[in-house]
Amino acid sequence: MHPRLVEVRQKVLKRNDLLARELRERFRAAGVFVVTLVSSPGSGKTAFLEKTLSLLQPQMRVAALVGDLATDNDAVRLARSMVPVRQITTGTVCHLDAEMIDKALSGWNLSEFDLLFVENVGNLVCPSSYDLGEDLRAVLMSVTEGEDKPLKYPTIFNTADLAVITKMDLAVAVEFDSEAAKRNIGAVRPGMEVLAVSSKTGEGLDLWVNRLIQAALQKHGSANVRPLIEAQN
Repeated sequence: MHPRLVEVRQKVLKRNDLLARELRERFRAAGVFVVTLVSSPGSGKTAFLEKTLSLLQPQMRVAALVGDLATDNDAVRLARSMVPVRQITTGTVCHLDAEMIDKALSGWNLSEFDLLFVENVGNLVCPSSYDLGEDLRAVLMSVTEGEDKPLKYPTIFNTADLAVITKMDLAVAVEFDSEAAKRNIGAVRPGMEVLAVSSKTGEGLDLWVNRLIQAALQKHGSANVRPLIEAQN
């Protein structure tokens, strides 16, 4: 890469990191736990988030920011869960950055939320370089994408805290090898927590939601959150 391009990129990332640090402090002061979701297009990220919001909404004050290149279709869809949702349209930019998050939060009182979700643009390359001030980053991969996704995109798995395998209801049909996928995740990120879910059948969603509630309680100790939800059947 040309030295000038390297310099510009370093400056952009440095500016992003500084703003992300400020966002993290704002989130901490407001007592809101922030989760970002990253994945390739078509992984079922929006369906997964829609189910998550619906399950959490009865007992937690939740909100979501949704990133996409164009249209507000995902935000309209997520709004059906009756939680505050805002769309971030990036145009040609293949990721969200801290400045976009900062602008999207304008007018929101963060202390009114227990948990804030950020759904990133569908991409497994660009988002890995941009800190958004989140407490937890989850990387999603669907069974239809194959078991070797972590090996092809190791950086995003290395920058995430948790891996979620989606569309488990299709696993048998596409001959998905769950153990091989977990081995590949472990090869890239040893010891990484892995959850397997289906937004269609509800498989694994109780573990995911309980994981979030536990993390939010541990991080911020919100008195508004009731005990863990019962497993969803």
